[in-house]
Amino acid sequence: MAWTIEFDSRVVKDMKKLDRTAQQQVLDYFDERMVPSFDPRALGKSLKSSFAGLWRYRIGNYRAICRIEDEKLVVLLLRVAHRSTVYDKPLKTPEK
Repeated sequence: MAWTIEFDSRVVKDMKKLDRTAQQQVLDYFDERMVPSFDPRALGKSLKSSFAGLWRYRIGNYRAICRIEDEKLVVLLLRVAHRSTVYDKPLKTPEK
C-alpha cells in the first residue's frame, strides 16, 4: 500500500523560492519516507485553528503542509516554506 504524492500549483511557486539543497531535501523526504509509509500521519502532526484538518511535516528548517486523502491514498502537498513563514498566510484548501 504505497501513497501517492501530489503537488498543488502553489507548491511549485513555493519550491522555486527555496535553494536547490532545500528543494532536494523536500523531494527526498516525500520520496523516501512518505511514499513507502503505511500511515503518513505517523510522520507528521495534525494542525489546528485556520489549518484544521491539515497535516504538518518537518523537513529540516522547512515545513510542508498537506491534506491526506485516505480514500485515494493521496497526500496533497499544499505549501512548503521556511518554518518562520509557513503559517503567516491562511491557506485555502482546494476542493477534493
